[in-house]
Amino acid sequence: MFTGIITGVGRILAVEPLGASAAHGKRLTIEAPQGYLDDVQLGDSIALNGACMTVTSLDVAGRSFTVDISQESLSRTAGLAAPGPVNLEKALRAEDRLGGHIVTGHVDGLGRVTWFRPVGESWELRVLAPRELARYLSRKGSITVNGVSLTVNRIEDRDDGTEFSINLIPHTLQQTTLGGLAEGDLVNLEIDLIARYVERMLSTG
Repeated sequence: MFTGIITGVGRILAVEPLGASAAHGKRLTIEAPQGYLDDVQLGDSIALNGACMTVTSLDVAGRSFTVDISQESLSRTAGLAAPGPVNLEKALRAEDRLGGHIVTGHVDGLGRVTWFRPVGESWELRVLAPRELARYLSRKGSITVNGVSLTVNRIEDRDDGTEFSINLIPHTLQQTTLGGLAEGDLVNLEIDLIARYVERMLSTG
């Protein structure tokens, strides 16, 4: 489990195939910030852009670790198939503060950035979510974008999906990779876990 509060920005250094066919996954080598891996062990879970991954090798001195990601996961996520910056979050400990919201690290769908412009000291980010996720989105509800816990400010249902708007303060832009987004980019979305259970209860009642 995670909270959607990013604890570091790393960088994918290398992407290596795990086999010769297109069905094989990839091994990612990720560089972490100084000291980030001091309390990490083999087998620990770290979310990359909101997708939960398992540490398969560790080089604390070299500030790097590897994860193996299946082709199925690659096809359902964004930002993990090529070198570049990536949001990092270590798995939640029982005694940690729940600063964001309950996040599982399972990507529910890909959204597309439709607008990213400054508004005063902050930035407004609009994302078009797939139609099947529309019923889980609500004004002032929670959404995870590339692993970052955010609050939905506005929703507009469209023929091609549901566009939601969120406000990004300067701190979020500085401490995550979201500041590098551009219109047209794909982002990983995870809906609020509570909304998922409410929908299930209502559908079986």
